Amino acid sequence: MTNANQQSEHGYGLRRRTAATLARAWSRVSADAWLLLQRTIAATLAWVIAKHVFHHREPFFAPIAAVIALNASLGERGSNALRLMLGVGVGIVTGELTVGFLGSNYWTLALSVFVAMAIARAFGGTRLTIAQAAASAILIVASASGEAGPDRLSDALIGAGVALVFSQFLFSPEPVALLRRAESEVLADMSDGLELTARALEHDDGELDERALKNLRELRDRLAELTRLRYASSRVARHSVVWRSQIKPVVREKESAGHLDLLGGSCLMLTRTVIALSPQERRMFAPSVRELANVLADLAKELDERQTRQHAADRALDIARQLDADGTPSESTLPARITARMVAADIMVFAGVDPEQTADAMQKESAELNVPAPPRTPRVPFIPSRWRRRR
Repeated sequence: MTNANQQSEHGYGLRRRTAATLARAWSRVSADAWLLLQRTIAATLAWVIAKHVFHHREPFFAPIAAVIALNASLGERGSNALRLMLGVGVGIVTGELTVGFLGSNYWTLALSVFVAMAIARAFGGTRLTIAQAAASAILIVASASGEAGPDRLSDALIGAGVALVFSQFLFSPEPVALLRRAESEVLADMSDGLELTARALEHDDGELDERALKNLRELRDRLAELTRLRYASSRVARHSVVWRSQIKPVVREKESAGHLDLLGGSCLMLTRTVIALSPQERRMFAPSVRELANVLADLAKELDERQTRQHAADRALDIARQLDADGTPSESTLPARITARMVAADIMVFAGVDPEQTADAMQKESAELNVPAPPRTPRVPFIPSRWRRRR
C-alpha cells in the first residue's frame, strides 16, 4: 500500500471518528436542550430582578444561584435550591460574627471557613450546602466591607427563589412520568441482556456469554437510579403545587417499580443458569429466552397502556406454560426451567397482576390474568413533545 493510500485511509478514518464524536455531542445537547433553556431563562430572570427591582450594582450571584439550584437531577431541583440558601446563610452569619469579634486576617478566614462548614455539616448539609457555606464565609472575611454579606444573601434568595418557581411550579416534572421513564430504560436494558443471552445460546458463543452477563450485572446502576427516582417522585408529588393530586398514582407506580429489582435479579440468574448448560440444552432454551426478551422490549415501549401490560402478562404466562409442556426436565435443565418461570412470573407481577393470581395462573391451565389500568400521566400541552419527558 502506497503512502498516498495510507494517508487517504487515515484521513477517512479521522473524519469518521470526528463525525461520530460530533454526533454524540449533539445528541447529548439536544436531549437536554429543554433543561439548559430553563437554566438560561432562570439566570436571566434572576439577574433582571436583582438589577432592576432590588437595584443591586453587581448582582452576579443571583443568576449564578439560579443556575446552581437548577443544576440537579429532576425531582431534586427544589431541594437543591433550599440547600443553596442554607449554605449561603450559614456562611454569611458565620463570617460576619467572626469578623465582628476578630477582625479581618488569615486566622479569621481559617476559623470562619471551618466553623461555617462544620455548622453546615451538623445540620445535615450536602456537599453543595457545605461548599456554599465556605464560599460565603470566605467572601465576607475577604471583603469585610459590610455590604458583601447582605448583597450575597439577597442575591442567593433571588436566584434560589426563581429556581423554586421554575422547579416547583412552572416546570415541575410530572412524577409518574419521571418514574416510568426510568422503568422503561431498565426494562430495555433487561431485554438487551436476554437478547444477548439468546444469541449466545444459539451460537454457543463464550464471548456473547460474557457480554450478556456484563450487560445484566450493569443493571445495578440503572436500578440504583430507579430507587433514587422512586423517592424523588414522592417528594415532587408532596411538595410541588402542580402535582399534589398525583400522590396516590405515584404510590402505585412506586410499588410497581419496586418489582424491577426482583425481575433484574431473575434475568441475571436465568443467564447464569442457561449458559452453564450443554450445547444441545442451550439451543433448547434459546427460543424461550428470546421470547422473554421480546416481551420486555415491547413492555418498555408503552408502559402507559393497559393493553400493553395485559399483552405482556399473557405472553409471559404462555411462556411459563410452554416450559411446563416440554416434559419432565432433566436434573441439569431443572434450574434453568425454574429460573425462566421465575422471570415470567416477575414480568406478570410488574405488569400489575396480583402475586397470588400469578401463582394460581401458572398452576392452572384455564386461569386468566387481569391487569388493572396503570396510573395515567397528564399531558403538558405548552411544552414541545420531544422535550416533554425531560422536564
